[in-house]
Amino acid sequence: MSTLSRSWNLVRASWNVLRADKELVIFPIISAFAAIAIMIVFAVPGFILFSVGGGEILGYVLLFLFYLTQYTVLIFANSALVGAALIRLRGGDPTVGDGLQIAFSRMGSIFGYALISSTVGLILQALSERGVIANIVRSIIGTAWNVATYLAVPVLVVENVGPIEAIKKSAGLLKRTWGEQVVGGTGMGLVFFLLFLLATVIAGAGIFLGLALELNLLIIMFIIIGVIEYLVLALFSSTLSGIYSAAVYRYAAEGEMGQQFAPELIQNAFRTKY
Repeated sequence: MSTLSRSWNLVRASWNVLRADKELVIFPIISAFAAIAIMIVFAVPGFILFSVGGGEILGYVLLFLFYLTQYTVLIFANSALVGAALIRLRGGDPTVGDGLQIAFSRMGSIFGYALISSTVGLILQALSERGVIANIVRSIIGTAWNVATYLAVPVLVVENVGPIEAIKKSAGLLKRTWGEQVVGGTGMGLVFFLLFLLATVIAGAGIFLGLALELNLLIIMFIIIGVIEYLVLALFSSTLSGIYSAAVYRYAAEGEMGQQFAPELIQNAFRTKY
């Protein structure tokens, strides 16, 4: 219960930042639409390659290009979000233009980071197809990568360094300040998992009622409601996570945080393993 309470407080604190700058949600929306467009674009050559029985190497090349394009867009949008959030946490009043300007000014490092992330993603995908042991290794590598790069985007945004240096600095901040076991991010994830679960129950109950009453209109209505609920929760989850990572970085690198975050929320974001 204490973990859930702390997690809920993290969400509320991030939500307070979002309330002050509602335009921050624009960045995940841009990212979502761009990601859908990229998937459609790559679906065509992917289908052709699958139909003609293209080789494994060509398949991995196409997958790598897909990862590279997706990661570039996602990291760009996240950089804009984090940059704007940091302006707010420092007492400023950011605009969408401010966030985009920050992201464009870091475009070289963003692409380099996307290149590295794509390579890691391709390796993890290859391991997932190699059996149980490989999947265990994949899980370990994936977890280590996520922990090491937790603050990579804020480092890129604030310190304007290259992608390798950003990853090193991110890992160094975590190791020096809180240890290795991430609590904050997983706690916030727990809150949104429960919200997603609630949305599923609501939509599922409506669909089940429609089936029982044989009302197709009711079924369709609750399917649409479920989709909308999932999209809204996904957007808010992405936005609040970006805001929180900006606050964590500010505390780690500068020893300060926005007034929306109580000190104990950030200080307990990462708990040292015993």
